[in-house]
Amino acid sequence: MKIVLAPDSFKGTLSSMEIIDHLERAARACFDPVEIVKVPIADGGEGTVDALVKATNGEYRPVEVMGPLQDQRVMAKYGIINGRTAVMEMAEASGLTLLKKAERDPLKTTTYGTGQMIKAALDEGIRDIIIGIGGSATNDGGIGACQALGIRFLDGEGREVGFGGQELSRIKEILVEDLDDRIKESTITVICDVNNPLVGPNGATAIYGPQKGVTDASFPILEAGMENYQALIKEATGLDMAQIPGSGAAGGLGAALVAFLGGTLKPGIQAILDYVDFDNLIRDADLVVTGEGSMDGQSVYGKVPVGVAQRCKPFNIPVVAVVGGMGPGAEKVYDYGIDSIITTVNGPMELDEALSRADELMADAAERLFRFIRVGMGINN
Repeated sequence: MKIVLAPDSFKGTLSSMEIIDHLERAARACFDPVEIVKVPIADGGEGTVDALVKATNGEYRPVEVMGPLQDQRVMAKYGIINGRTAVMEMAEASGLTLLKKAERDPLKTTTYGTGQMIKAALDEGIRDIIIGIGGSATNDGGIGACQALGIRFLDGEGREVGFGGQELSRIKEILVEDLDDRIKESTITVICDVNNPLVGPNGATAIYGPQKGVTDASFPILEAGMENYQALIKEATGLDMAQIPGSGAAGGLGAALVAFLGGTLKPGIQAILDYVDFDNLIRDADLVVTGEGSMDGQSVYGKVPVGVAQRCKPFNIPVVAVVGGMGPGAEKVYDYGIDSIITTVNGPMELDEALSRADELMADAAERLFRFIRVGMGINN
């Protein structure tokens, strides 16, 4: 019997590998012999680097960079997989979790450190880069990352502008001639699971700004800056960001990576599954177990379990999901290749209790899951 274990992490509690360890122990207790294939998965957000490094036996690279604020230094990390590809999360350098709530201010926060991470990979000789852009603290249109790589953003007097979204309105000219030449030799895959444009009611500032600290006072400044920036991008590159879904991701970093660095936006889970060669790993599998922290009606939109299930459907491999909890609409996943759902919560409890007992509850759910499967295998049709 061959079982593939491919869950996402349970955010804030269990990593993909910790979940896999629980599932493996339960599977081996119920089935002997059994072949276990471990595939930690992420969707481009938190855990993407860890998932890819562990799935490919890769290596980590620490690098000190500017944090979301100009006077902040953080120790970020990216991964090297297959000896030739760098995988990174912009949140390592420019993420919301790097700031206290009182420090959140998209007028000032910058993606400069993300550009420094990219430069560090280039310095190592890497020319294939995957970057997940979830969890940003920024709304600077990605100009900080571009500044770190040589692009110049000039004001009306020909001087370079500073950092943060407050500078977008001051930009009058974008000079791309000094962009690091190694970018032209590189392939940049941008993992992005949102389709928001750069500006407008569904744009970067309107939709994601509030969680980053955008206020009623700062919103019109940032939105006007983005409108100015979008027009200048078209003038400098010929690309109309209004026509590119996902350009508003990560406070506009999506636009910068596409327009100036030649990046390609891809749905997160599909890009990850391609890089770990998932289709080959599941060949001849009898069962695939996936999962996520909370499954609801939104899970059909680019989340790990459904992405995994869709890859399994052509091979007619059954897929079950272990989840922390189920919300409204979770049953929709049955139409996308997931055959059943097992929750870790095994009785009435508050969320805080469920989080504090995550290991215990996961072990119990894993045992229940494989016991059910063993019973089903013995039922006569």
